[in-house]
Amino acid sequence: MSNFFSEHLACSRFIGSSLEMSLGQANLNPVEVSSGSHACLYDLLCSETPRGTFQKDLQTSTSDPRDRLEKLLKQPGNKYCADCGSPEPKWVSLSLGVFICIKCSGVHRSLGVHISKVFSVKLDEWTDEQVDILVGYGGNTAVNQRFEACNMDQLKKPKPDSNNEERNDFIRKKYELHQFMDPKDGALSTYQQPSRINNSPASLCSSASASHRSAKNRIGCAFRNSWGRRESDHKCSKKSNSLAGMVEFVGLIKVNVVKGTNLAVRDVMTSDPYVILSLGQQSVKTRVIKNNLNPVWNETLMLSIPEQMPPLKVLVYDKDTFTTDDFMGEAEIDIQPLVSAAQAYETSSIKEPMQMGSLVASKENTLVSDGIISQEEGRVKQDISLRLQKVERGVLEIQIECLPLTQ
Repeated sequence: MSNFFSEHLACSRFIGSSLEMSLGQANLNPVEVSSGSHACLYDLLCSETPRGTFQKDLQTSTSDPRDRLEKLLKQPGNKYCADCGSPEPKWVSLSLGVFICIKCSGVHRSLGVHISKVFSVKLDEWTDEQVDILVGYGGNTAVNQRFEACNMDQLKKPKPDSNNEERNDFIRKKYELHQFMDPKDGALSTYQQPSRINNSPASLCSSASASHRSAKNRIGCAFRNSWGRRESDHKCSKKSNSLAGMVEFVGLIKVNVVKGTNLAVRDVMTSDPYVILSLGQQSVKTRVIKNNLNPVWNETLMLSIPEQMPPLKVLVYDKDTFTTDDFMGEAEIDIQPLVSAAQAYETSSIKEPMQMGSLVASKENTLVSDGIISQEEGRVKQDISLRLQKVERGVLEIQIECLPLTQ
């Protein structure tokens, strides 16, 4: 009997030593058990079950990214907008890690993509890496614990029925000015992900990887945001910036930048083109395509439509690493006819595919051919071919779709 206990004790010590070594390799401290503790090894192992198992499952899951996103939405804190509490948020700030409602998403867009990059839960395509980033943040509850840590009594948090001015004031103070963050936390990188989600090695590795990707994205985003526009494009008064988020929105515009044809040469024999779309105070951009005068992007970008509709501005640039990006042309599109057609369709009982209008090509606009507005399968869209202006050559093909705020 004494031999049995001796062997059992030796085995327990060996397992405990192995456990300590494995935890040490993961840069974690093993659980300290007092000398008077009589907990068995099984209880010790159970006590090491990581918290935040749901997040770990999301990180290690091999299911479709959209399925993982839906699971993330079912977390209690993510069922409501992080900023105003509206139920069933359908938008995400990927750079901040929060689920938000359509009204707050308009304010987030006005902050600029260097602060808040907004995506649609349903309308955008999602990748595993993007969902991993969201999981790394920990959801609305974890993010709000950081950005609403203190001083919240100085400003009442907006409600679902709050006006846009109240939303704008709160969201800017929360994410741009950091007025509610703990001063100790404020010394950290502005949009750094939490370094720990739970105590499990796998979760820590995933979080570290996500933080590394986020840091790379922030650096890359800051670099890309020096878009090299002409100096006059950058000059914008502080007043107009502060009022940007107070604009009321009437819908969303989904722009698919399809391709460019015979674009201008800016780098000896070729160019590295990318496209910027601007609507009011909002701007979004495509990826850069290297060494191509006939680039194919097929990249979808989203913008909110202000009540006072400005034209959609399209700018093409050649990406340069060490000098200012070179201008490759511009164009403007009047989106009012498309929006009017979409609003008319919403109240119409006709559901069959049909042509709803067109923009006629002329010398007064930049259209290569008539831009037909059509409705098909409930989608009101317009295919447009643009002749780039203030440049020697180049045509850009895009498709625009108008979406109601209910999406």
